[in-house]
Amino acid sequence: MATQLLIIDPQNDFCDLPPERCPPGEAPALPVAGAHADLQRLARFIDAAGDALDAITVTLDSHLRLDIAHPGFWYAVQGAAGAAVPPFTPITAAQVRAGQFRPRDAGALPRTLAYLDELERRGRYTLMVWPVHGEIGSWGQAVHADVRAAYNRWEERRHRHVRRVHKGSNPWTEHYSALMAEVPDAADAGTQLNRALLDALAPASRLLVAGEASSHCVRATVEDLTEHLGGDLARIVLLTDCMSPVAGFEPQAAAFLEAMRTLGLRTLTSSEALALL
Repeated sequence: MATQLLIIDPQNDFCDLPPERCPPGEAPALPVAGAHADLQRLARFIDAAGDALDAITVTLDSHLRLDIAHPGFWYAVQGAAGAAVPPFTPITAAQVRAGQFRPRDAGALPRTLAYLDELERRGRYTLMVWPVHGEIGSWGQAVHADVRAAYNRWEERRHRHVRRVHKGSNPWTEHYSALMAEVPDAADAGTQLNRALLDALAPASRLLVAGEASSHCVRATVEDLTEHLGGDLARIVLLTDCMSPVAGFEPQAAAFLEAMRTLGLRTLTSSEALALL
């Protein structure tokens, strides 16, 4: 039985790492409560599962500093002056049309409005201004050390490479899902449906999914998997003790898990999943 493990964005920026686990001058940009413990459990799972794992895929949020979902892209209109937009500010097309927010590059306004309109039409997310995170080349973009060490041991034991999938480098669209951006860019194949990843995951008779965060990147990836992967959805297993939601989005994460169970996916702890292997 081919068992694959898909790890969504197990990166330092998303982990509530204790200070002693961070280099001097570094701190996680967007820590998810519980993520450090999630990924420590996942590392132990990888070691315990051993040869029962036939393939491992890791996705990596990989952003530019100036991005439509980062503060530097925006300013808030206040009289004649513009103020910085703080992280965790949602922005809608209506607010931009009303003049509450503007892109700092005035020439970007038409494209920005077209993006917001299409994002809202699709109905999964409203644009959120996040702290700068997953910046390409940064410590925060790197994989949690325990997970990396565990999958490195797996690579050496199985003499196979972990598949690494980068997402999010197009600054004009949010890219939560590992399979496609929230609004694909017709001029950028990297934002469109990742058929190579689908083809790699398709042979799995059991696909285990873990990572951060259950309210956003895990959710979007799994929702896209249910639409595009095909086959028996019961083969997808969500490791519920190896994922956590962004603070304030707990109801969305709970609704996501319930919706996936309704579709036939399984939700198990890593210990319960280990017993299946």
